[in-house]
Amino acid sequence: MSFSAEDIARRARSAGNLLKTLTDEHRIQILRNIHDGLKESKDLIKKANELDLEEAEKNKISPALIQRLNLFKGDKFDVMLQGIQDVANLEDPVGKILMAKELDENLTLYQVTAPVGVLLVIFESRPEVIANITALCIKSGNAGILKGGRESLNTFREMAAVIQRVVVESQKTMAFPVDAVQLVASREEVADLLKQDEYIDLVIPRGSNALVRNIKDNTKIPVLGHADGICSIYLDREADLEMAKKVVLDSKTNYCAACNAVEALLVNPELDGWWKVITHLITTGGVTIHATPDVKQLYLSKVSDDAVKPFIVDAVEEDFCKEFLSLDIAVKFMESTQAAIQHINLHSSKHTDAIITNNKGNADAFLKGVDSASVYWNASTRFADGFRYGFGTEVGISTSKIHARGPVGLDGLVTYQYQLKGTGQVASDYLGAGGSKAFIHKNLDIARI
Repeated sequence: MSFSAEDIARRARSAGNLLKTLTDEHRIQILRNIHDGLKESKDLIKKANELDLEEAEKNKISPALIQRLNLFKGDKFDVMLQGIQDVANLEDPVGKILMAKELDENLTLYQVTAPVGVLLVIFESRPEVIANITALCIKSGNAGILKGGRESLNTFREMAAVIQRVVVESQKTMAFPVDAVQLVASREEVADLLKQDEYIDLVIPRGSNALVRNIKDNTKIPVLGHADGICSIYLDREADLEMAKKVVLDSKTNYCAACNAVEALLVNPELDGWWKVITHLITTGGVTIHATPDVKQLYLSKVSDDAVKPFIVDAVEEDFCKEFLSLDIAVKFMESTQAAIQHINLHSSKHTDAIITNNKGNADAFLKGVDSASVYWNASTRFADGFRYGFGTEVGISTSKIHARGPVGLDGLVTYQYQLKGTGQVASDYLGAGGSKAFIHKNLDIARI
């Protein structure tokens, strides 16, 4: 049975209103059931994923997207399952008291966390997002509408079937709303869902720059997300060379198709042996260096190995404003930490940027000056991830500054409401509304509530 976009959104709103009233224990049990269901269906999901990979190869989809599509590359499937468990075990984000204030005797105001409501999550390629978002939505008491990309359609359908089966079976033992997680496959439904601002509270796109911009241009619903992951690393003149080689290599080659992979290397030319970092990228990682003319000329004068020369190509200005999502990196000289900060703030996508240095003053200036969601000192940009931050998993990475920023876990999926508890008081008895009583406005210790 098919439903219109308005029906889907309305049903999600109704389900969300019930979901947020369930106990944390109930929500945890649902997540454990989903974890077990996906684990038991691993072989079927793998077959479906292999079909998607075959189609991707036939359609000549970019290598970066194919890497993201492969759910069974390395330990990705197991990490996905562990993410569900991790989210289930996190502290309940709903109903936490953020502030308590006594307005008057027996009249107390509370600021309490509450779910955002209904989330529409649209993603490309990454099939593990289905499990990630489902876990985060249920744990945070939000209803979720999930739309996967056509390139992951077979995997999406198989995983969706498992999740829907678990949700339906859960109704036998608890009042769990079956429409709390809805998975839609039709591309046509997306345009109509983006019009449902009466029922949907937040859109979270996970995919290409084009996808994110298209969504932002076609909805009145608030959008949380990032368009690109243009991450930079600055090698300060006081950087530890061996540390720099290790961190830069990991940031570029650990998973070059990820949005937190480094795309630009900014080098202080006063760093003794800086060219060894580039050579290490080439010889160990097979990385192609897009170098500015001065970097290229000086590098080739320092290195005599002819084998590295084919990996040095001329950079263009656009190379410092784009995601390669491949084993390519743009390299440019920066004369100072301040110059690096200015360059990053002008060219980066405000995702994740890092400095490698032993100079605390320069590091502090970088951490304060770079206007990005995540800013690191002597660490790989690949740490920008909800799982690594201890959020269990993430709904996405936000480069905006309103509501949530950086890897968005459970805390980014709740807002707050004010709850006032009294004993029959009326405003007209108080100053400002015609009365003479004054407010106490006494802050209470929430740790004792």
